[in-house]
Amino acid sequence: MAQNIIIVGGVALGSKAACRFKRLEPKSHVTIIDQDRYISYGGCGIPFYVSGDVSDVNDLRKTSFHMVRDEAFFHNCKDIDVLTQTRVEKIDRENKTVQIRRMDGSTDTLAYDQLVLGTGSRPRRLPIPGIDLPMVYTAANLNDAQAIKEVVTKGQVERAVIIGGGFIGLEMAEALADMWEVETTVVEYCDQIMPGFVSSMFARMAQQQMEQHGVHFYISEEVKAIEGTDTVEAVVTNKRRIEADLVIMSVGAIPNVDLARDAGLQIGKTGAIVVDEYLRTTDPVIYAGGDCAEIRNLVSGQPAYFPLGSMANRQGRVIGTNLAGGKAVFKGAVGSFVVKTFEAALAGAGLSLSSALKAGFDAVSVQVAQLDRAHFYPGKAMMHLELVVEKETRRVLGIQGFGDQGDAVVGRIDTVAAILEDRPTIDRISNMEVAYSPPFSSAMDILNALGNTAENMLDGRYRPINAEEFAEKWSCNGDGDECLILDCRARQDGEAFAQKYPDRWINIPQDELRQRVGEIPPGKKLILLCNTGVRSYEAQLNLKEMGRDDPLSVQGGIVTLNKCGLDL
Repeated sequence: MAQNIIIVGGVALGSKAACRFKRLEPKSHVTIIDQDRYISYGGCGIPFYVSGDVSDVNDLRKTSFHMVRDEAFFHNCKDIDVLTQTRVEKIDRENKTVQIRRMDGSTDTLAYDQLVLGTGSRPRRLPIPGIDLPMVYTAANLNDAQAIKEVVTKGQVERAVIIGGGFIGLEMAEALADMWEVETTVVEYCDQIMPGFVSSMFARMAQQQMEQHGVHFYISEEVKAIEGTDTVEAVVTNKRRIEADLVIMSVGAIPNVDLARDAGLQIGKTGAIVVDEYLRTTDPVIYAGGDCAEIRNLVSGQPAYFPLGSMANRQGRVIGTNLAGGKAVFKGAVGSFVVKTFEAALAGAGLSLSSALKAGFDAVSVQVAQLDRAHFYPGKAMMHLELVVEKETRRVLGIQGFGDQGDAVVGRIDTVAAILEDRPTIDRISNMEVAYSPPFSSAMDILNALGNTAENMLDGRYRPINAEEFAEKWSCNGDGDECLILDCRARQDGEAFAQKYPDRWINIPQDELRQRVGEIPPGKKLILLCNTGVRSYEAQLNLKEMGRDDPLSVQGGIVTLNKCGLDL
């Protein structure tokens, strides 16, 4: 029997659910209602439109066949009615109707058999003076995107301040600094960029990468006000005043749940709408998904909020199927992500170490630096990976990566993300089969090396120290912490450091260690260092065999220290 379906919100989830349902029930009637004038666009492409990588804003609205997804497109191609610039003001669940208000002020009541809520989210706005000044934007929709692009292309912006060092903040910073050469500053309230998503070490890598391209960062600073009279003049933090012509607010998203809450639907701990595995709300004929819905974190098992466009599209298909009587299931997500930082990429899936500890896991992490393809093949680049593991069970809880060749990093992250819901242990990573050819990978892939390193650490064969721990010991050496750096690299690499720091650094290549162990001064704590951590691990084993089981080995070696901006 033909149905009357109403979908509130037409960006990612709503349009996908509508199209899927109409393919299954072509005789049913579907109406999409959205309060904006734009629907069904690639919101995640906004920073790349601002940067100029995407030249035309309509490219974000087009299909792969170059058709603009507007009201006419949905009516003519999909037999779906679309009401734009129309707001749904109330849901009457008892009578199964919605009350709408159009831009001209007229109202109407529409009946539904089933209802879909794809109301999305809105950007969080700090409650500070000056937030409503001209030239303060959020980059949350195409209207903001076009406004930002217009003032930048007209040369009205010389200095920009991005408030928030998360996904959108970093991508907008790159967009302004790279293409338009705007003096760009990022202010982050937490003690690192990408807080909660990556370890502090990976945050430092991404920050260092962006600083090398001219982006300035102020970390652990609270924005107190935005100053200006007729327009923005400066951003004031608890530590400084930063002159600005443009401010972009990027401090997180708030799910739009007012409509659902007013209708009596359950709202979860995350502040988003509670749904079951079929994406039904607490009313069985009302579905919800995308940025307004709470789902299950497949790693922690706890309620989660993932405002990701890719997930909204997948959920839209599930809802469209179930509107037509299907039983499609959306179990949850592991929260895979990637952020472009100029030529490099920062990516991850599952839990970071901090989020794993917060979720109650007794977890540790291990890091590896390795070339992304065979060492003898030209065009290779260094890649850094971190694995988060539960100690007792050896279960893999998450993975993060950073590297200059983004496709290679994302490929490894995606590989692990695909199995996280199966609760894999580290032996699964150690023996993971990946396609091998020298132009694409190593015979022992970095994923295999990562699993092996985690195994060695948990078995007590490997005693690591990360880049930040090394930096702390290095900076306080001489103040009662008498550490000695044993550089395991070849002479041409390590001798210069030994000469520069004669009281703190010695160079004994790993292959000479057995014969020269007597040259190591007694009574000092040893920190072993090489280029990527492989030779220092071998030296650690050698020294343990000779009765010295106290040395620490620097994870990722000197290439990781350099990538984090630690200058020796």
